[in-house]
Amino acid sequence: MSAESRLAALTSWNADWSGLRVAVLGLSVTGFSVADTLAELGASVLVLSESAEEEYARLLPVIGAQLELGSLAVVPQTLIDFDPEVVIASPGFSPAHPVIRWTQESGIALWGDVELAWRVRDKVLREDGTPAEWMLITGTNGKTTTTQLTASLLVEGGLRAAPCGNIGVPVLDAVRDPAGFDVLVVELSSHQLWYLGLSAPDGQLVPHASVCLNLADDHLVWHGSADAYREAKAVVYRNTKIACVYNKADEATKRMVEDADVVEGARAIGFDLGTPGPSDLGVVEGLLVDRAFLDDRARSALELTTLRDLEEVGLAAGHIVQNILAASALARSAGVTPEAIHAALQKFTLDTHRIQVIARHDGIVWVDDSKATNPHAAASSLRAYPGAVWIVGGDLKGVDIADLVADVGGTARAAVVIGVERADVVAAFERHAPAVPVFEVDAGDTGEVMNRVVEISAGIADGEGTVLLAPAAASFDQFSGYADRGRRFAEAVREWIERGSGDDATGRPRAH
Repeated sequence: MSAESRLAALTSWNADWSGLRVAVLGLSVTGFSVADTLAELGASVLVLSESAEEEYARLLPVIGAQLELGSLAVVPQTLIDFDPEVVIASPGFSPAHPVIRWTQESGIALWGDVELAWRVRDKVLREDGTPAEWMLITGTNGKTTTTQLTASLLVEGGLRAAPCGNIGVPVLDAVRDPAGFDVLVVELSSHQLWYLGLSAPDGQLVPHASVCLNLADDHLVWHGSADAYREAKAVVYRNTKIACVYNKADEATKRMVEDADVVEGARAIGFDLGTPGPSDLGVVEGLLVDRAFLDDRARSALELTTLRDLEEVGLAAGHIVQNILAASALARSAGVTPEAIHAALQKFTLDTHRIQVIARHDGIVWVDDSKATNPHAAASSLRAYPGAVWIVGGDLKGVDIADLVADVGGTARAAVVIGVERADVVAAFERHAPAVPVFEVDAGDTGEVMNRVVEISAGIADGEGTVLLAPAAASFDQFSGYADRGRRFAEAVREWIERGSGDDATGRPRAH
């Protein structure tokens, strides 16, 4: 049997995976979940990684997998000699990576962890003998919040649901959970979707419902171009059975749905903050309503919650309301009642580092939106907090920040610029928002960056207004991740408060 024929037959946990030669690229939480799954299936597993956590390195030989540590800048001879039938890559490996190029040029099947999870999704079945349904969520911003919201709404509606994927829990761990689920709510990055786009027909997902929340330039270095990034995101709608949910305020998501090859009968469901038409969810006179999932949708609507109720629980920011509408559409597609949605939203809390108010002191509100790692996310935060002292900058990931500054930078009271690419941010203000005072914080000791940022921001705020950390950039230039950046910000704010509000700012403003 050819490798291609054998792989085509591997669409069940109960298929014959024994002896299949699989090379796994990367040994983070995703890579280990892949290796662990394949070892349990009886495959022959070679893991290649430039580095590995001690625990994973120790466990691999225990589960029967082989580990090769070392540079992957060139294709290792060990991989060539292993002669894999399939390569499964962690999402960090870009299309331009030497090992990825070698795999494709050699005609070897290339999968991501999500495709493997789909192929073995029948390990644990529902009461009716079928695997869990999948709902797919992507977008430049709001993925994690919407994934958490959707899972919460489904659970309140009586379904066993689990958030997984790019949210931090590998899909394979959810698939193999012996408790079993009715629905898996799968957050997908553009990287994971790029790999899904390579799937042969036997490995293609067929989701119950799917959504791309929005689209803005991001990860352009990884994908190579904005068009390639968009094409990857559009994969989320492929083969959808019931509901393709899209953002009416983002034309790109509508075009994705129009161009998608879906299962016959799948519906396009729109959402935005305006008055909804039939088959949409939206807002009418302070009410969030559903005009999509009811029989008389041409003349009536179902109330889900109110903006006043959302404001009481800290969920009334415009971009969060959009996430709620998207999650509600997904939940309604699975039969969750409006009453259950309302009840779930009264109990839901946002993830840390997502427009999180960390302190109110001496007239200043300190807001941590460290998870705003690109311009699109930062713009939403600035619109939620107009007139804020804006902490911005970091690793821009190849994205030009000028459009963001031109669009909303002028609404900031001042800008405090951090990160190694400060010059680009400062130049954008000089060109597009010259009236906004700009303060630079030299990279220096990364442990002291946030202390200096807080001192400067407090001096600018001078006892009133909001200080907003919404960097519009990745964090790895100075921190270990967006969570580390947000944590250090919160610690610096607490220390400033404990010191009795510190001294006035003596930062170095840029002359315009």
